[in-house]
Amino acid sequence: QVHVAGSGGGLVQAGGSLTLSCTASGRSFNKYAMAWFRQAPGKEREFVAAISWSGGNTYYADSVKGRFTVSRDNAKDTVYLQMNSLKPEDTAVYYCAAGARPYSIDAYTSKSYGLWGQGTLVTVSS
Repeated sequence: QVHVAGSGGGLVQAGGSLTLSCTASGRSFNKYAMAWFRQAPGKEREFVAAISWSGGNTYYADSVKGRFTVSRDNAKDTVYLQMNSLKPEDTAVYYCAAGARPYSIDAYTSKSYGLWGQGTLVTVSS
C-alpha cells in the first residue's frame, strides 16, 4: 500500500526555525517528484516548494524563497522542508505530496501530485 506521511510541525516564535519531514512508502521513492503545499485557515491550499526525483531541481513559492529549503534523501525515502526566519503568515497546515507519474514534474500544480500526506500544523507566534 502506497503511503505518504508528513511530520515535524509545531509551535515556534517568529524568526525561529522548524524542519518538516515526509516519508513515502510503497513505491520507488526515487522516481517521483515531491512537494510541499500549505493551507492557512480560510485560505486555499498553496504551493510552497518542490523537488525533482533526483533532487537536482528545486522550486519555491516567492513567499518562501530564501527562507525555506527543500531537500530529499532517497536512501531514506524522505523529503525535508527546512523553514527558517518563520513569520506569522507561515502559519498553516503543511502537506507533503508525491508526484503522480514517475520522472515527471509540474512543480506548482497540485493536480500533478497523486499522493498526499495527512498534513502537519505549523503555528508561528508573533
